[in-house]
Amino acid sequence: MRLTLVKATIIFFLFFSKSLGFLGAQEIVTAERYLQTVSERYGTIRDYEARLLIRSGGTDMSGTVSHLTPSFLRIDFTRPAEQVILFNGDLLTIYLPQYNAVLNQATTPRSSGASLATAQGLLLLRRNYIPVFVTGPDPQPLERGSEEQVVQLRLTRRSVSEGFREIILSINPNTKLIRRIVGTTISDGQVRFDFSDIKVNQGIPEQRFIYDSPASANMFNNFLFQDAD
Repeated sequence: MRLTLVKATIIFFLFFSKSLGFLGAQEIVTAERYLQTVSERYGTIRDYEARLLIRSGGTDMSGTVSHLTPSFLRIDFTRPAEQVILFNGDLLTIYLPQYNAVLNQATTPRSSGASLATAQGLLLLRRNYIPVFVTGPDPQPLERGSEEQVVQLRLTRRSVSEGFREIILSINPNTKLIRRIVGTTISDGQVRFDFSDIKVNQGIPEQRFIYDSPASANMFNNFLFQDAD
């Protein structure tokens, strides 16, 4: 189950990172305009770090996610301990300590998904998903009983070819940063990503995205589109 969640996490991040960054109008009128404003905010971010909690069914994973524009992404997990996901724009690497395995996937310009803040991302998102407010543009509690206020957008796919049937974004109305993402798959499974303690433009160096995998680990290449379940 955990390996399946890792795979879903990678596919989601590769897709979603292509879908955030574009410049749009300042006026907030419709859900699409609000999404443009959020994306404009992400367009100002050179580097990003946050605590990350990933939940699917009864499986949880947690750690720290780091991003450096345009193409660097790293997740260092504390649960499961020592697990790492790293993407440098050309190569996706995953270290799974419970299997003593390193999974590598080379990417092409067409399949690469770590380019935040691109016009291509805007075209992909707007072409394939329809944004609407969940309850309107006014902030609502993140969840029942929560004092944290967010604006929620529901993105519904236009085409059955999309892996996520629906995506719900919970956005901090003050910072315009995404607090939670819930993706619903075509089989009605859900993967939830919670971001907290977010820090931006802290001067993260490229050296953070260099990873030396354990010498004793077994190597598996081109795993992403294979049936690894």
